Amino acid sequence: MPDASSETTQNIMDRIDPSVPHPARVYDYWLGGKDHFASDRAVGDEILAVMPGLVTAARAEREFLGRSVRHLAGDPGVRQFLDVGTGIPTANNTHEVAQRVAPESRIVYVDNDPVVLNHARALLRSTPEGASAYVDADLREPETILGPAAETLDFNLPISLMLLGVLEFVPDQEQALAAVGALVDALPSGSYLTITQGIHTEAMDAAAAAWNASGATPITLRHPEEILRFFDGLEILEPGLVPLPQWRPDPDTRFTDHDIPQYGAVARKP
Repeated sequence: MPDASSETTQNIMDRIDPSVPHPARVYDYWLGGKDHFASDRAVGDEILAVMPGLVTAARAEREFLGRSVRHLAGDPGVRQFLDVGTGIPTANNTHEVAQRVAPESRIVYVDNDPVVLNHARALLRSTPEGASAYVDADLREPETILGPAAETLDFNLPISLMLLGVLEFVPDQEQALAAVGALVDALPSGSYLTITQGIHTEAMDAAAAAWNASGATPITLRHPEEILRFFDGLEILEPGLVPLPQWRPDPDTRFTDHDIPQYGAVARKP
């Protein structure tokens, strides 16, 4: 299984088709990044025409990542994070947030995306006390994640499994439940599961239809009760499954007065 250092830049670039819009690049465009092509900007603008609030939702998700990781690295004392569906590196990546709280934190990023793989070196700049690694693998094949992740993480100690904005790309609910269940089953007691997921609304359904018609990797939305099924058997932390800005907002949290169609929750494995 290739990692960030075992595949050449040319081989990675050969796997990238700039003519087809790509989720990570469109997301990067919405966040104001620079790693996107004309096809990504075109479909990004088309989607914003029917759902202008998606830029706000994307930014709210990044803020949620920061708050949830800071919380888990704080009083719960989590020192290990398995971040699946990493996306293009931007400000306040998981390892940066966690290691600001606890420099000894260890993070494994997972994605099966050549665009992300091409930028993975930015995810490997760990503190000397901690560690950061990248695994090229697919959420739908959890067994390809666990072995390589165990080279960096100790599965006898609590781990936070981060699934932010990735379950949308596993449209089959039972397949998604099985994949998440396999990963959670591998975690010890005291571990955590963090999920964000877009929900069905009229505007979001229109945006998803526009996205799926573009030829890009199709996405699926879920109802809140479908998202809650991923937390079966776990202890969901307060305030539960809520719009992202409503999850433990702090003085720096923006968009608390917006109707964000992206929900999130954090739960502990007993």
